[in-house]
Amino acid sequence: MYPRIVLLIFLGGLSLSAKSQQWENTPQISGNFQANANFFIRDSLIGAANTPQYDRQLYGAEGWLNLNYSNWGFDFGLRLDVFNNSNLLNPTDSYSGEGIGNWFVRKRIGDLELAGGYIYDQIGSGIIFRAFEERPLLIDNALRGFKLKYFFNDNLSVKAFTGRQKQLFDTYDSVIKGINFEAFLEPDPRSGLTLAPGLGIVNRTLDDGSMNALVASINTYTPEQAFVPNYNTYAFTFYNTLTTGGFTWYLETAFKTEDAINDPFAELIIGGDTTTTDRFINQPGSVLYTSLAYASRGLGITLEAKRTENFTFRTRPQVQLNRGLVNFLPPMARVNTYRLLARYNAATQELGEMALQADMSYAPKRNLRFNLNISNIWNLENELLYRELFTEASFKPNKTTSVKAGVQFQQYNQRIYEFKPGADLLEGWTPYLDVLMEIGNRRALRLEAQYKIVGENEANGLKQDYGDWAFVLAEYSVAPDWTFSISDMYNLTPGENSPIDASGRRRGLHYPRLDVSYTRGTNRFDLSYVKQVEGVVCTGGICRLEPAFSGFRFTVNSSF
Repeated sequence: MYPRIVLLIFLGGLSLSAKSQQWENTPQISGNFQANANFFIRDSLIGAANTPQYDRQLYGAEGWLNLNYSNWGFDFGLRLDVFNNSNLLNPTDSYSGEGIGNWFVRKRIGDLELAGGYIYDQIGSGIIFRAFEERPLLIDNALRGFKLKYFFNDNLSVKAFTGRQKQLFDTYDSVIKGINFEAFLEPDPRSGLTLAPGLGIVNRTLDDGSMNALVASINTYTPEQAFVPNYNTYAFTFYNTLTTGGFTWYLETAFKTEDAINDPFAELIIGGDTTTTDRFINQPGSVLYTSLAYASRGLGITLEAKRTENFTFRTRPQVQLNRGLVNFLPPMARVNTYRLLARYNAATQELGEMALQADMSYAPKRNLRFNLNISNIWNLENELLYRELFTEASFKPNKTTSVKAGVQFQQYNQRIYEFKPGADLLEGWTPYLDVLMEIGNRRALRLEAQYKIVGENEANGLKQDYGDWAFVLAEYSVAPDWTFSISDMYNLTPGENSPIDASGRRRGLHYPRLDVSYTRGTNRFDLSYVKQVEGVVCTGGICRLEPAFSGFRFTVNSSF
């Protein structure tokens, strides 16, 4: 009944528009469509098996149709979401459902902006509150409620919101509300110095169901581990952006009051000497984040630092992984795009993290550029979680050829990031080469090669994880319509986690991929044959472990 009411309101607005030519505003309709279809082909040797899709369904899909309409100073939005045997929600399970995934109404009245429905917004960099969507991970943390924003003048505003967080086609029961002040200051226009300070406060009130379930869990703890949980948790943040000359300095500090959070590494004592892990703890949280950037005449430098302690902030403490996130912690590792360079990713650690990152870009000539990135991440016990050294040189010897080459060094803690007890700190070197050549009118050929070399496990002498990898790709494009690519990722030297055949021998397997893309106007169609190894998929520092894939993928993207 509820989605029907929303749809009638939206269609009623369209009908009224058609009958109201006397209005000065010109009606505008826009939107976009995205759909993914997966056809699963079982391959037990690579681990693409034992899920509903591989065992019996053989097909899964998800799609989003978004419509936006503007008239009379109002903005309306409506989105239809469809999931058929989808593995986005849980990579090892199947989910089907359809309904209104998003709707909103916005209006500005003088200096006041009003919005109702599903709201996407954030405070500062998102450390205490961020309502956002990441479709590759099926994260949609919109807030269903109201938002008001008032502009005192061009340099001072305040916004307030209240609602409940989206949970697929429903909402969680806990209530979230917040207020945010932002200003812009320019003490002396001649100096070029500007300040953009902000202050935010967010409160989450647990619903009775979540509190009762939490109390039931705590009642099983020993007296030393038990605590009295709070219905209300408050988070505060202050942030500021200072700019002068070529410098930009951002600083944000946040604090969260005592909150029941899940610690997967905390010991839980049951029955005397029996010990397990994973229990709730009651702790306040804090985050300090800063970045300093400088840019001038071909030189760009960015330095970042972040300290996080017990800053898990969720709509209810029982949800884990990527569910129920109220906030967003900025990632502190480079976002890699090349296949082997992106094989190991540093997921943001909410319970404890000390991180530093430096990024530099230098172009001494128009046809030459160097890039350097260094990141180091530890936990609060000074255990190394992640380290990366990335180097790249880009060179354009002539008008038709571009060359990129570089080397990446990584250290990656699989015990923490992938919950693999006893795993050694993984080390890997990855040199790579990317050559792009224009070979005629609107035609281009791109060749790519990568080679990942990992260390050995000290206990068994085998290569770590899946061992060494080689990756090659050839891509041919006819602009602006067609792109064809073929690639292969080969487990050159199998490691301790590589598949074992019937003879008990670890096998180095090929993971080929074929892609065809067609673009016409604002429509894009992609068809791929994929064999993909198990790995971690990340978007903006938010990650999940994704199992192996074997089969065909078809995607459509369109806007209008």
